[in-house]
Amino acid sequence: MYILPIGWLYVALLMAFAEATNTNGTILGAIITFVLYGLLPIGLMLYFMGTPARKRALREREAAERAQYLSQASIEPDAGGHATTDPVAPVAEEATGVADRTPRQ
Repeated sequence: MYILPIGWLYVALLMAFAEATNTNGTILGAIITFVLYGLLPIGLMLYFMGTPARKRALREREAAERAQYLSQASIEPDAGGHATTDPVAPVAEEATGVADRTPRQ
């Protein structure tokens, strides 16, 4: 997975070296070349490629925290994953999903 970023950074480094050693080139130009052609694109690519792994790690961490909470509270989840001993009863409107449509006076 890291062979492409390493190769591209090598190419960008050679481009920066050529910029610095050229008769019309400058060190500042070489630094800008390396950052804009090397570090910035590779950083973005690695960030985007790592997004699924970060999401997976977040889901696993949340599942572990939930399992730890349920084991500490000794509450068994029902089929929907909700705790069966809910301390707050649902409001009738929320439970049925139908709101009272009569106008208030």
